[in-house]
Amino acid sequence: MHIELEKPKMGVYKRHMLVCVGPRCTQEGESEQLFQSLAEKFKAAGIDQGELRVKRTRTHCFATCKSGPILCIQPDGIWYYNVTPTNLDRIINEHLVQGKPVEELIYHRGPQ
Repeated sequence: MHIELEKPKMGVYKRHMLVCVGPRCTQEGESEQLFQSLAEKFKAAGIDQGELRVKRTRTHCFATCKSGPILCIQPDGIWYYNVTPTNLDRIINEHLVQGKPVEELIYHRGPQ
């Protein structure tokens, strides 16, 4: 018996933010709180839909467990650390809206 699988659907997006919510990045759940704040912050910045839409996903571990919260912006290959609420606002406004990565918060760059 052959079962026909339905192909998943996904909306168009410009960038994908991956947020590590693993237990070693932050001790008090700051990464999960950061993730939960994204819907409201993305909407306020106008990147929850349209041409600049950013998709967001929780991840469990990037295996770079220091100075969290940490997150990655793809396809840009930019990895950020010390993502406090203030730094998150900078990343959203400067990187995701204006297209200029926040250099002093970058700890790694992936393939260009």
